[in-house]
Amino acid sequence: MINILMVDDHAIVREGLRRILDDTSGINVSAEASTGQEALELIYKQEFDLVLLDISMPKQNGIQTLKEIKKINNSLPVLMLSMHAEEQYAMRSIKAGASGYLTKDSASDKLVTAIKKICKGRKYISPEVAELLITDIYHNEDKELHTFLSDREFEILQLIVKGDSARLIAKNLSISDKTVSTYRARILKKMNLKNTTDLIKYAIDNNLTD
Repeated sequence: MINILMVDDHAIVREGLRRILDDTSGINVSAEASTGQEALELIYKQEFDLVLLDISMPKQNGIQTLKEIKKINNSLPVLMLSMHAEEQYAMRSIKAGASGYLTKDSASDKLVTAIKKICKGRKYISPEVAELLITDIYHNEDKELHTFLSDREFEILQLIVKGDSARLIAKNLSISDKTVSTYRARILKKMNLKNTTDLIKYAIDNNLTD
């Protein structure tokens, strides 16, 4: 039996995923969490065969939670489940230790296959992610500028593009307004952009918007 910890801040999403998995013999959703912190607390207390982890969560996002999980138990497989296309978070997830990356719109068809493959000790890599990996390894000159941002910088980039104010970003990430401004300046410098308008245009051109 594959015992799974499901982590997503939306109850309706967890319910939908549970319906898929409950219809599959040999897979059991043994616990659910709505935040990264709840997930970490459960991992300290219980044993799981796999963590199904959403990326877009408040306070502590999926990438941050993934890194913390790996500190607790580096051998625990984590399958990232995201509303974002592969080019946005797949590479960051794999580099942080994820065993696979699956978009939510393909979950109904591929979720069970991904879980079973990962629990056999393999990685679940879609053709799109495989292409990104090849570019990352062999074609450094072909990388988009946003791939050079840190995970936190990329997270703040997406929030800026979404239209969130510095104050709101600071509140949601539990950092100061000044820190948000510092990150914004660093992002613009790294990407050789002049202002937020340029940043938004870049995000649209590179499919980084939701």
